[in-house]
Amino acid sequence: MTARCSRRQFLGHAAAGAATLALPATLRAQPSPKSVGQAERTVAETVSIEVNARPIPAFEPRDRARTRFGALEYRSGLVLTSPYRGFGGLSGIRFLDAQGERKGGERFIAISDQGAWFSGTIRYSGRDMVGLDNVEAAPMLNADGRPITDKRLWYDTESIALDGSFAYVGLERVNALMRFDLAKGFTRARGEVLPLPAAARKLPYNKGLEALVFVPKGQPLAGTLLAFSERGLDRDGNLIAFLIGGSSPGQFSVRRTENYDISDAVLLPSGELLILERKFSWFTGVNIRIRALQLKSIAPGALVDGPELFAADLGHEIDNMEGIDAHVTAGGETVLTLVSDDNFSFLQRTLLLQFTLVE
Repeated sequence: MTARCSRRQFLGHAAAGAATLALPATLRAQPSPKSVGQAERTVAETVSIEVNARPIPAFEPRDRARTRFGALEYRSGLVLTSPYRGFGGLSGIRFLDAQGERKGGERFIAISDQGAWFSGTIRYSGRDMVGLDNVEAAPMLNADGRPITDKRLWYDTESIALDGSFAYVGLERVNALMRFDLAKGFTRARGEVLPLPAAARKLPYNKGLEALVFVPKGQPLAGTLLAFSERGLDRDGNLIAFLIGGSSPGQFSVRRTENYDISDAVLLPSGELLILERKFSWFTGVNIRIRALQLKSIAPGALVDGPELFAADLGHEIDNMEGIDAHVTAGGETVLTLVSDDNFSFLQRTLLLQFTLVE
């Protein structure tokens, strides 16, 4: 029996007492920061690590010739493993160039929900991902230069956005926002805590800041940080989001349908804002989808909605997909990269998937 089939059967039939390891982050019980297992996975110092990659030749194993899924075309995928115990829990990824700006699909920075940075490069053969090189793990540091995990409950670093050399990181458990200047030592940079709207600080426990997007020059709302809650709901049951900074700060909502929660978002040069969403049930397991919103429709007090571009379930090669980013190839193709959070569970996998946006 394949590991994938075992995971599907587990999700469909396991008892609740044994199932918490397989649940996505939105549902699993949160361990104490003082627990032995979490302490073993905490990144305490900067280290170079080995990451092994196994290719995923088909996104839908039942139909291996199929490559088109909604508005996306499957390019390639990897199952990532590492002998380093602190590797895993990846909840966000952003691509960089040598100056620390988003560009290309090779050099990346990722975050784990245990307060760690992972950086490296994706190695390609043609257009297919084949491995990771020069991977480094480092703890996120506070203003005093100490790992943020030194503070009890300062975990669940779930979201990341880039503005030039600045990286913004959202901490879901404490509903906090930190900013790091990557030009000051890259992943050795010290973070500062930034003010948040009062409503953002009151988001539900473990359902708070899950996605961050910084709007660059040349786009509507330039200079604004968009912050999306995972499942903070307004009075109408829609997902709460915030415009932080910029010329029009305030709160808006994203229409919630079919019980999906937000797990990440990315802004395309076209002005489309793609949101990655997921849901879990004992009957269907994990489902994910991507919707497209128009940036120009976002304003304080707005309710925004958009069409579904892509959807997948456990019949496809997915897991607890938590991160999304985009880059444009030299040939002009828009490529989406998705990463999964394995929750440090042997029942889940760290996946890196790439698709071409074809519509």
